[in-house]
Amino acid sequence: MKIRFLLVNALLFAAITVFAQQPSKTQSSAQKLGTALYLIDNFYVDTVNLDKVVEDAIVASLKELDPHSAYISKKDLEKANEPLVGSFEGIGVTFQLIRDTITVIGPTPGGPSEKVGIMAGDKFIKIDGEDAFGKKVDNEYVQKHLRGKKGTKVTVSVKRGNDKELMDFEIIRDKIPLNSINASFMMEKKIGYIKLDRFAQDSDKEFKSAMEKLQAQGMKSLILDLRSNSGGYLNTAIDMVDEFLKANQLIVYTEGLHSKRQEWRSSDKGMYTEGNLVVLIDEGSASASEILSGAIQDHDRGVLIGRRSFGKGLVQRPFNLPDGSVIRLTTARYHTPTGRCIQRPYEKGTEEYYKEMTKRLEHGEYFHADSIHFPDSLRYKTDKGRIVYGGGAIMPDIFMPADTSFNSKLYTNLVRKGILNRYTVDYAMAQRDKLKGQFQEFSQYNNKFQVTDAMIEEIKKMAEKEKVKWNEEEYKRSEKYIKLQIKALIARNVWEMQQYYEVTLKEDPTIKKAIEVISNDKTFRKLLN
Repeated sequence: MKIRFLLVNALLFAAITVFAQQPSKTQSSAQKLGTALYLIDNFYVDTVNLDKVVEDAIVASLKELDPHSAYISKKDLEKANEPLVGSFEGIGVTFQLIRDTITVIGPTPGGPSEKVGIMAGDKFIKIDGEDAFGKKVDNEYVQKHLRGKKGTKVTVSVKRGNDKELMDFEIIRDKIPLNSINASFMMEKKIGYIKLDRFAQDSDKEFKSAMEKLQAQGMKSLILDLRSNSGGYLNTAIDMVDEFLKANQLIVYTEGLHSKRQEWRSSDKGMYTEGNLVVLIDEGSASASEILSGAIQDHDRGVLIGRRSFGKGLVQRPFNLPDGSVIRLTTARYHTPTGRCIQRPYEKGTEEYYKEMTKRLEHGEYFHADSIHFPDSLRYKTDKGRIVYGGGAIMPDIFMPADTSFNSKLYTNLVRKGILNRYTVDYAMAQRDKLKGQFQEFSQYNNKFQVTDAMIEEIKKMAEKEKVKWNEEEYKRSEKYIKLQIKALIARNVWEMQQYYEVTLKEDPTIKKAIEVISNDKTFRKLLN
């Protein structure tokens, strides 16, 4: 008890010392908090985990401020930063848990698993001699057993296809890159396509590399796909916008009560400042995605196609706490070059804020552009005098309704039960050599491969075993999309993730519209004037 007494008093003293130079109101609040902790620790009826009480108090306090201020414990910090830092250490496989078994979707190209011969479709039955299947196996289990420090070893026993004997592989863990570009390839009519998943530490380097390859292949126009890109680092977004703008154009500025206005402008080093540009956005495009699309729109540099973006325009700055945890505190707001505030309102509280997407669906916004209304008081003008609106989020120049072709209970259940994944993994495993022999180039597969009725019958049998009712009316409604997904998933399992996008984008209505717009110089220029 004496030690705990000293600890709480030390905490109280530290809080008072930190705020000693602050206004008296802040001092009073710090003293009040310290006193409350002292009373709980010394007079509460039961034993209390004081660390948890403090963490819960911080989390609750931040929720009262805005939806994006957050507390991250020391334990969770590395995991939270991982997608943006852009790498981790492990064996290098993309996997899915199919029937409580770790099934390899594909090894990371050049990674440790590929080097020893791990293939898509392999099932990990044992890890370091221990059974690695069953109810105990979840994502946390996989990370705990397969990730680890670079240079350490792990042995996996693999079941491959119909082989009765398990195959043992010794894998030496290494640094595995987390690429933020999912796909980059040439489409028709000298149009390049880049799918950016997030704005990570090395995204600009990846982007430049992809652009150089596309330009070497004769690219004259670019479609940049930011749909479902939830953002990332501000500096990465600024660096990427810089590739599109001419010198000294305002990219974004931030401002807050305790943060003076700070501006970022373009340099004269942009590698794509002239060609036609289309940026795709939707309700999942947030933060850094909105900084980029807002700057492109305000400077009339390109055409935005899709649906209204998420509306996250709050700047978070990390503050380290004494125990190694971090508070990511909102300190300013993002504004586009015209002055539009990207952040949508959150005065009704965090819970209501996150119901916004459901409300958009209920209001019909995903399907009808005329369901979206902006007040005249939030009207702004782009460089060429086009009208754009503030009030949170970025509204595209061309609205595209959500695709409902996959909207059936049957398709949802086929995905939810993992039936499409299991079928395509097994099919790719059995037919890989045949497919690669039949289709020397992937483009041949993309143009000629057809999902047959016999394949659908096999999936139907799998569905029956999983007690998924096969409704013919629902199947006919989603038939085209189901077959497209089967073809794309097979492509991913035989080749790589990029080939998945090459298949699905051929039937994507938003991509078709983007190609139509970007291919016609007259239409393109008219939209920007």
